[in-house]
Amino acid sequence: MNTKERVGIYVDAVNVTMNGGYGLRYDTLRMFACRNGAVASRLNVYLCYDNERLKEDRDYRIKTQRFCDVLRDYEYKVIEKPVHTYTNHETGEKITKSYIDMDMAVDMLVQADHLDKIVLLSSSGSYISVVNALQNKGCRVELVAFDNVSSSLKKTVDSSVSGYLIPGLLPVDSPYKWGETGSRVRGVCYDFTQDEGYGFLRFLTRKEDCLWITDSRDSCSPYKTVFAHISEFEDDFDTSYLPSRELIFEFDVTENDKGLISENIVLISAP
Repeated sequence: MNTKERVGIYVDAVNVTMNGGYGLRYDTLRMFACRNGAVASRLNVYLCYDNERLKEDRDYRIKTQRFCDVLRDYEYKVIEKPVHTYTNHETGEKITKSYIDMDMAVDMLVQADHLDKIVLLSSSGSYISVVNALQNKGCRVELVAFDNVSSSLKKTVDSSVSGYLIPGLLPVDSPYKWGETGSRVRGVCYDFTQDEGYGFLRFLTRKEDCLWITDSRDSCSPYKTVFAHISEFEDDFDTSYLPSRELIFEFDVTENDKGLISENIVLISAP
């Protein structure tokens, strides 16, 4: 009997790209979703496109085809849907509408009977009712998103992970491997003392299934903690917002005789 967890990945590709996820590595996404030995039962990417532009713009057509080919190399099913354009007769304004979210919602509900966990990539709050229905079917729902994420959606899912924090999911300009001394990583400032002007940043180092063990002193934790001094934050950042688990920072990991420290701390995402 196969007891491995069955995972379904559902990606609203345009929504992800337009909300911070440009350059997303779909191979890394698959590895993250299937961490701890899970099996990818469904891998669906929903892509809406401009049909008229596809006919007229050769570069757009080539890039779209190349994107789909790469996804299929990673064994994703690509569901391609043209956007619909109509004219508002009162204003004369052209309005573009996509029904991708409806198609994606129906597929998740139908396929959930054969899945243990669904990994949803979208920032849209339109999936809240669908998430509730999936949970009622016994499916865990994990959200991976970047910017402009619906706060209600984050509260509805079973767990939510910022895509910025997943090692390798987005490109980072660094000659060193994520987490190594000298590398540039992304994390959150979970502790900060305003009077003293220092705190601690936490970043993910391994794609493991114990993301809830956030205390890096625990040997089972996939996180590392680095010291952060107020002088290392970018000049125009207001540190009165710290600590915060909602603000995502990018920084260099260095080391001295006291341990890991962070340098060149830059805010890259905020609610």
